[in-house]
Amino acid sequence: MDGGQDLDCDELEVNPFDGLPFSSRYYKLLRERKALQVWEAKSQFMDSIINNQLVIVSGTAKTGQSTQIPQWCAEFCLSVQYQNGMVVCTQIHRQSTVELALRVADEMDVNIGHEVGYSIPLQTCCSTDTVLRYCTDDVLLREMMSDPLLEQYGVVVIDQAQERTVSTDLLLGLLKDVLLSRPELRLVVITAPHSSDKLLGHYGNVPHIQLEAARPSEVVYGTERGGVKDYLCSTLRLAMEIHRTQDQGDIVAFLATEQEIECAHAILRREGASLASSLGELVPVSLCSEQRDSLSTPTEDDRKCRRVFLTCGPTEDLFWALHSTRFIIDAGVQKRYVYNPRIRANSIVIRPISKSQAESRKQLVEPTGKCFCLYPEATPLPAESVPHILESDITPTVLFLKRMEIAGLGHCDFIDRPDPEGLMQALEELDYLAALDDDGNLSEIGIIMSEFPLEPQMAKTLLASCEFDCVNEVLTIVAMLTAPGCFLAPPVEFKQEALECHQSFHHAEGDHFSLINIYNAYKHSQYSSYSNIERWCDDHFLSLSALQTADAVRAELIEILKRIELPVSSPAFGSRANTLNIKRALLSGFFMQVARDIDGTGNYFMLTHKHVAQIHPFSGYGAEPPKRKLPEWVLYHEHTLSENNCIRTVTEISAHEFIQMAPQYFFYNLPPSESKEVLQHIIDHGSATPCKGKRKPQPMSTSTSEEQSYERCVIQ
Repeated sequence: MDGGQDLDCDELEVNPFDGLPFSSRYYKLLRERKALQVWEAKSQFMDSIINNQLVIVSGTAKTGQSTQIPQWCAEFCLSVQYQNGMVVCTQIHRQSTVELALRVADEMDVNIGHEVGYSIPLQTCCSTDTVLRYCTDDVLLREMMSDPLLEQYGVVVIDQAQERTVSTDLLLGLLKDVLLSRPELRLVVITAPHSSDKLLGHYGNVPHIQLEAARPSEVVYGTERGGVKDYLCSTLRLAMEIHRTQDQGDIVAFLATEQEIECAHAILRREGASLASSLGELVPVSLCSEQRDSLSTPTEDDRKCRRVFLTCGPTEDLFWALHSTRFIIDAGVQKRYVYNPRIRANSIVIRPISKSQAESRKQLVEPTGKCFCLYPEATPLPAESVPHILESDITPTVLFLKRMEIAGLGHCDFIDRPDPEGLMQALEELDYLAALDDDGNLSEIGIIMSEFPLEPQMAKTLLASCEFDCVNEVLTIVAMLTAPGCFLAPPVEFKQEALECHQSFHHAEGDHFSLINIYNAYKHSQYSSYSNIERWCDDHFLSLSALQTADAVRAELIEILKRIELPVSSPAFGSRANTLNIKRALLSGFFMQVARDIDGTGNYFMLTHKHVAQIHPFSGYGAEPPKRKLPEWVLYHEHTLSENNCIRTVTEISAHEFIQMAPQYFFYNLPPSESKEVLQHIIDHGSATPCKGKRKPQPMSTSTSEEQSYERCVIQ
């Protein structure tokens, strides 16, 4: 078959992908596909991909680029009999990945999981027959560890490049070298119009196909006087006004934070209950990037009410298939986590959205609807969002690139290079974790750490649990911390009841141990014949989906441990020795996240950067009654500046345990402080020293001699 041939299937009776006759639905969908704006560019695209290794396509939402271009790439691979491999197309959201695969399988008239499949973290639906696979960008990146040149693929499609996630930026940088090694490989980059110039500057003289966007519906901008300072109140007033005065149709409101969504949901639910029944029901729906349960096509009963979808972040693609949207309310701002390498903490920053996001939101409205932008039309929006790699902790990225060096593909031509300070901190952290050898290459421990889809500190903790015979328990902790938070935020009237339920899981040793209690209770309830697991989660104000994710993560980690022949211990939770070993394992990975209460009132001084923070109220040691006695020394999982400057997921440790587990050169590199002097005194004299603050001296535990004489083994 000629590669340049346009496979216009109007004249085909047999599907070339599975050899079966086309169904009548195929022709119906084909007519819809030909009505898309992208269809006019098919001939130009096919010519470009035949004659060039790299093609850039830019277009706005609803042009059809995410469904049609991967299909055309499959036709290209079919034309050469898949000699160079199949097609893979990346997405940034898991749910979009699955839904695009389902839609494209329907359009191609094939079965999902056969000719068209998908892969997302913890879930794969593919077979040996798969010729087109959708996957999240992080999944494809991990594939490169075992297949650096991606030799099973003939075409790689990087979609949503304008979002500039860390995984997408790494793929774009690494694939530049892969193209040199594989002249037969094709790379297609799909992006938004405002981001195309930067990509063209990075890749040089390559074909650029620009898709003509549909003209957006009516757009109403805010006034100069109001700005976006009161966007939450403006959004709520506008939503209520639309419901009172406008015809039927759903509303999508883009806010900045989850807290704003929670507040807006409560207010709309309260105000909606007092409306006249003649106006119809107003139904607020909270929606974040990985939630999509409420995005179903409205039924006859749904059409009698108006849904108000409250969302934040880059979630525009979640609404492309929702044809009931008639009104968009865009606050024009977004929340971003910005990592500060000096203090190893995230800050939450509210900043304007990019032009690409603004245009995508306008495109979501149906032709008869309106888009209300709460910012003035003259607001100077940035062309694209700040790349995530410039504002994230890049320690996992450096570990991955070090692993790729072993495969001969360590060079990554970044579109925007990471911050040098962040890079140096990442290398220092990997060195402290024993992931690097004296030459700066991955050590044997570092190679094993890179096998796990975990943060480096978490991977080191899991490896250390093999030394200390507590793998079973640490697996649970790691899975629970990797999955989304399991605690549900209850309505105000159930807040006290939820607090009491959550307190029933608290463990005396700390929050990490409480997570084990929650997971064990969940599994016990799951296997109890008299219990309904969904009801159990609702009764305890826990997220079933988060616990299911933790269960899947845990199972995946067990498979990796078995594959690399590391032991999995039997359960021993609750014994004194097991408790001590869990703390040792946690300290092996998180010795850089230790703090000391300097005055007995909950002001925790962090050893690595001399900042002071408080324990988060949701912790077992938090401010909510009944308040537990605060420990002097703690290990914490996360420090976030913007959430009242709090440390989260906290477990009590002793100074002796910290001294035993922290690398000597890490300890001596700590900045001078009273807390360091306390530790040094213990090292010098083998006993605690009186604190200069309000605290009494901490007595040595009875297991101190055991701890001091314990000889650590090394993973070979």
